[in-house]
Amino acid sequence: MFNRTDRSMISVWWWTIDRSVLITAMVLSVVGILMVMAASPTVALRIGANEWHFVIRHAVFLVLSLGVMMIAAMFNEGMIRVIGIFGLLAMLVMIVLTLTIGSEVKGATRWISIGSFKIQPSEFAKPCFAITCAWLLSLWREERRFPGWIYSIVLLVMMVFLMVMQPDIGMTILFVMTWALLIFLAGMPIGQVIGLAGIAPIFAYMAYVFLPHVTIRVDKFLNGTNDQADIAMESFSHGGFFGVGASEGVVKKYLPDAHADFIYAVAAEEYGAVICLILLICYGFVVLRGFSHAQKSESLFRTLAIAGLTLQFGLQAVIHMASSVQLIPTKGMTLPFISYGGSSLITSGLTIGLLIALTRRRNTHDKRNSMAQPMPVPAPHQTPIPQGGVHG
Repeated sequence: MFNRTDRSMISVWWWTIDRSVLITAMVLSVVGILMVMAASPTVALRIGANEWHFVIRHAVFLVLSLGVMMIAAMFNEGMIRVIGIFGLLAMLVMIVLTLTIGSEVKGATRWISIGSFKIQPSEFAKPCFAITCAWLLSLWREERRFPGWIYSIVLLVMMVFLMVMQPDIGMTILFVMTWALLIFLAGMPIGQVIGLAGIAPIFAYMAYVFLPHVTIRVDKFLNGTNDQADIAMESFSHGGFFGVGASEGVVKKYLPDAHADFIYAVAAEEYGAVICLILLICYGFVVLRGFSHAQKSESLFRTLAIAGLTLQFGLQAVIHMASSVQLIPTKGMTLPFISYGGSSLITSGLTIGLLIALTRRRNTHDKRNSMAQPMPVPAPHQTPIPQGGVHG
C-alpha cells in the first residue's frame, strides 16, 4: 500500500504494525456479516420487523467498529493509559446507571436504551479494565511502595459485584480471569496465586446457591434439559462437514437468539465444520500472535496490557463456542466480530485496535536516523598519540 521510503505518519504506522492481526480481524468481520445475513432474517420476522433489520444495523455497527479499530491502532502508550483509566471510570458510572434505569431483558439488566439503540457498558469496561490493571500492576513492580496490586483487587471486587448484580456471570468470569492472568504475570508469589485460585470454587458455589439465574442454567446443563443448547447441537449434525448451504438451515428458526448467542451453531449448519474450523484458526491465530508479542515486549506495561486484551478476546470466543456445543452452561455471550450486537462489535474493534497499537515495533524510525547520522569526530586533544612518539 505504501512505499517503504515514504516517511509519512500513515506509512510509518503501516510498516510497523502486525498486519496479520489486522487482516484476520477483517476476515472475521466479513464472515460476521455473512453469518448475520444467514441467521437474522427469521429472528427479525419473528419479532415483526423487516427481514433485513438486523443486517442493516449490523453493517452500521461494523463500520463504526472498523473505524474505532483503525483510530485506536494509532494511539501511543500515554493515550492508551488515559483511555483505559478514564474509560473505566465512565463505564463504572454507566453500569451503576444500568442497574437503576436500565432495561431488563430475559431477567438481566445489562443495557441502557438510547433511542432505538441499546448500549452494554460492561462490554466497553472489559478492555479498559485490562489496561488499567496492567498500569497499576506495572507501577507496583517498578515502584515498590506503590500498592498497585491492592488497587487492582479493589477494581476487581467492584466489577464482580456489579456484574453479579446484573446478573452477568459470563462477563464476571472474563474480569476474574483477566485479573488472575495479569497478577500472575506481574510476579505475585505462586503461593498467593494458588490461594486466590482456591477461593474461586467457593464463590462459584455461592453463585449457584444464591443466584436463581445461575441455578437454572447450571441445573439445565447438568440434567441435559437445555432446549436451546439441544437445538444448537442438532445444527452440527445437520451441517456435516460442508453444510447444507447458505440460508438453507432450519435450526435457526427455533433458536430465539440465533443471530447473537448461537450464531456459531447457525454457521455449523449452513457452512459445516469447515467454517467452524476456519473461525477456530482465526481466533487461535490472534491469541498466539498476541501472547507472542507479550512475551517479546521489553515493557512490563505493554506485556500485561497485551496479555490481558488477548485473553479477553480469545476467552470470549471460547465461551461462546463451548456453550454452543454443550461443553459449558449457556452464558449469553457473543462471538467477537461474528455475532450481532453493537456494543460487542465496537468493543471487538477497540480491543484489536489497542492490540495493534501496543504491538507496534518501537524505535524503528529512531534507529534509522541514528544509523544515518555521521560518526562524531573526536576533538584534537582527545586523539591518542601512538607510543614511540610522532614521526614526521
